[in-house]
Amino acid sequence: MTDRIGPVGLLLWVGLLLGVSFPLSKLSAAAGVPPLTWALLVSMGASLPLFPWLALRGLLRLPRGRMLRYVLVSGLVSFALINIMIFALVPRVGAGQVGMMFALSPVATLALSTVFGLKGPGRLGAWGIGIGLVGALMVALGRGSVDGTLMWSLLALLIPVVLAAGNVYRTLDWPEGEHPMALAFWSHLVAMTALGLGLLVTGQGVSLQPLAAVPVAALVQAVAAGLTFPAYFRLQKLGGPVLLSQVGYVAAAVGLLAATLVLGERYGPVSWLGAGITAVGIALTILAQSGRSLRYPLGRVTRAKLAQGRC
Repeated sequence: MTDRIGPVGLLLWVGLLLGVSFPLSKLSAAAGVPPLTWALLVSMGASLPLFPWLALRGLLRLPRGRMLRYVLVSGLVSFALINIMIFALVPRVGAGQVGMMFALSPVATLALSTVFGLKGPGRLGAWGIGIGLVGALMVALGRGSVDGTLMWSLLALLIPVVLAAGNVYRTLDWPEGEHPMALAFWSHLVAMTALGLGLLVTGQGVSLQPLAAVPVAALVQAVAAGLTFPAYFRLQKLGGPVLLSQVGYVAAAVGLLAATLVLGERYGPVSWLGAGITAVGIALTILAQSGRSLRYPLGRVTRAKLAQGRC
């Protein structure tokens, strides 16, 4: 289904679904669901529905060589690690600060993309990133005080770094000719394995029983994950790391609205003003995408081209 959607539609699709995850993770934390278990649910929801689809189309082959390296790094860094960080940090430093870290990811991705010689978003797109950052920070800061300790706050600073590193790596090392849904499936299967081992090592056991405390939230999260990550990988292929990173802006605005409507949270005028400014940034990004192609020659980016600055 996502094959018919362009980069702008994918950006809004992925941001919308990721934004739903913020209030859901808060509900799960309040019910005592361990972060590892909730992260495992996300990867299960993202990968298992893809199995029959890939099998019927003959795309379900074991990854080897470059594809194996790709799914190992993507699964461990971009999905297992980042989900653990998010779900562990939200109850400790607050959703506002975690949202602020997501707001920094487009800027971090743009900086890292520039270092590796990847094509930037253009002047209008850069304005969109900057304006979106201002709005997202206003949303985050308007959520209230942060009760976390200094150590957890410093750890939260790693979120945009990890997100940016994953975004840029998946562009540079994209295995040529591989289907985005196959990459999504195997990456999350790797993440599931790592999370399962983590549950065993920490003595929690691989059990989904804790999810019984929030069955509706767990079901919604699993369905959202299943709809998110095939589109996420296609957006990576079509739009590259900088456009992909801007799903954080969409997710921040959606998370604000979802928390208000679903959880009954109340936010001040600063947060709503920030949401409006974020919408302006997203609109500029859409205009930039419409006027200038951000397609990346994935699978053709070589070290030689990077060294010559031709990527």
